[in-house]
Amino acid sequence: MELRTRILPRMLNSEVEDYLKTNDIVIVPVGTVEMHGGFPLDSETVISEAFALRMAEACDGLALTGLPYFYAGATASGRGTVQVSVRQGIDYLGAIARSLLRQGFRRQIYLSFHGPAHMTISPMVRDFFDETGVPILYMDLALQMMGSCRDLLKTMDDFHAITVGSYQIMGRLEDVPLTTAFQHSEPQTCAPFNDLFGLAYQSASVGYCFADPKDHMSTTAIPDEAVRQRLADEGQAIVEEWVQRMDMPHVVAQMRDLKGYTDAVAEDRPWMPSAWNNRTH
Repeated sequence: MELRTRILPRMLNSEVEDYLKTNDIVIVPVGTVEMHGGFPLDSETVISEAFALRMAEACDGLALTGLPYFYAGATASGRGTVQVSVRQGIDYLGAIARSLLRQGFRRQIYLSFHGPAHMTISPMVRDFFDETGVPILYMDLALQMMGSCRDLLKTMDDFHAITVGSYQIMGRLEDVPLTTAFQHSEPQTCAPFNDLFGLAYQSASVGYCFADPKDHMSTTAIPDEAVRQRLADEGQAIVEEWVQRMDMPHVVAQMRDLKGYTDAVAEDRPWMPSAWNNRTH
């Protein structure tokens, strides 16, 4: 379907209503505002939004941007970091998910590049299904980075290029400052506790915070506009290859099939949320 834009907040209400006559897919990037070396505080938000936009283009979906304020984690020691509790984030995101369902978006995909985001999104996704009988999806980009897309990131500069490329995708490349001040090879001050941090998934193991802004993180030197543009082009290519590997048409087709599967499971089980939902809507 040809649309003027796939970013939902930039659309007219009439455009959204026309879209919902033929499809029901919304992709919701969940971000943070936190200290991030030589990159803007919203860099992990922008990465998630860039992925969401390309994913929406690949599967005829819409992208609901503008969700930057969630649990940041150990970066709360930074004065620029906006810290929202995990519980508050679950409740807020759940309210958005229920609103989207009422609007007609039955296939909702949540994603984030922020490591601790799973603590907010995964509980919401499971509670939402138990409440509504509608399966919605969380795609963890940080987990994919360590798995199926590891070969795309050959060096740390490739990782940083994704950030710069994402700003380019979102039309904000000039927001990435030209600086060499945040490139270093120093270990994190919390490194002596890595044996604790590895006992559970990512940041969900134990409470802690970074003692030094350098802990999050060393970022690549961007001395001039030419280097910034090279990183942007390299990073955009990585994002687009990554999204191609996701096979979004297959993902959204599976989501439709999964809804049929869960409805069939609930058909003779009146205590299941799918059965309740199907009887009352």
